[in-house]
Amino acid sequence: MIRSALLALIAGTSAAPTAAEVLLSWPVDCDNGRTCFIEDYVDATPGPGMSDFMCGLKSRDAHSGTDIALLSDAQRLAGVDVLAAAPGRIAALRDGVEDRRMDNAEAISGIECGNAVRLDHGDGLHTLYCHLAKGSLTVVEGDSVERGQALGRIGLSGQTNYPHLHFTVLRDGESIDPFDYEAAGICSATAPTLWEDAPPYVETGLFTAGFSNRVPEFSEVQNGDARVDSLAADTALVLYAHMFHAERGDVLHLEANGPDRPVFDHSILVKTGDAQAFRAFGRRAPEEGWPSGDYTGTARLMRGETVIAVRHAYVSVR
Repeated sequence: MIRSALLALIAGTSAAPTAAEVLLSWPVDCDNGRTCFIEDYVDATPGPGMSDFMCGLKSRDAHSGTDIALLSDAQRLAGVDVLAAAPGRIAALRDGVEDRRMDNAEAISGIECGNAVRLDHGDGLHTLYCHLAKGSLTVVEGDSVERGQALGRIGLSGQTNYPHLHFTVLRDGESIDPFDYEAAGICSATAPTLWEDAPPYVETGLFTAGFSNRVPEFSEVQNGDARVDSLAADTALVLYAHMFHAERGDVLHLEANGPDRPVFDHSILVKTGDAQAFRAFGRRAPEEGWPSGDYTGTARLMRGETVIAVRHAYVSVR
């Protein structure tokens, strides 16, 4: 996992703090729920299995940080600053890792965090900022930084397939959850927080999005059999999204783009609230077949004007 692969960045942290004296501000120059969103939280479940601090589904097994995701790669290319969450000193950093969607886990072995900065806030508390853009770091080791100071920009380096900041809080070299730093495990937003202004929690999200050559069965979506990585030029192009705890009135936007033109942009109103559900939309192949190349899909779940979740999908036509 990211934490275990960052020994050089994490090594040297000091003793654990006795109290939550450092309060954290939002570490990305974006508007939560408008131009970015929290995709995953720290895994609050020891050992196998996962849950977030609210006993919800927004985490992954052994996930050590908070993932703050952008809505599109266009935002990354335009530049979105990563900000110091509190005053501190630059204790370690790494630059030079290429920005690219991960397609080979071996190629990023040992550098899963990508380009990164670790800040020492004193009394054993550190923050770690992963997946920064190559060449974007604006600090050097030993620098003192202020709260809100730019450290670099969100990139696509390391173990990632979409532009996001993996933000980890460390105490005595071990990750802790800023939403529940005492690991109270009470499944409540009243858990002790390190945030100066804690972002609101929403239980709704997207498990995944993917491409298929037909509208799949729900069981195929759940077990992963629906997903295809390549398509024949004469088959249908279908994008699906797997939702959890969507509410009546939410809207799922499914958008697919080809190598040289849009394929579709379709919106689906959620009419019932279900623990899990999936929706799909697609197009038959044109008479001449789909152009060869790479296709991208985006599933965006909205609640009014608020972005709840976004997932991306990729398929090739050869």
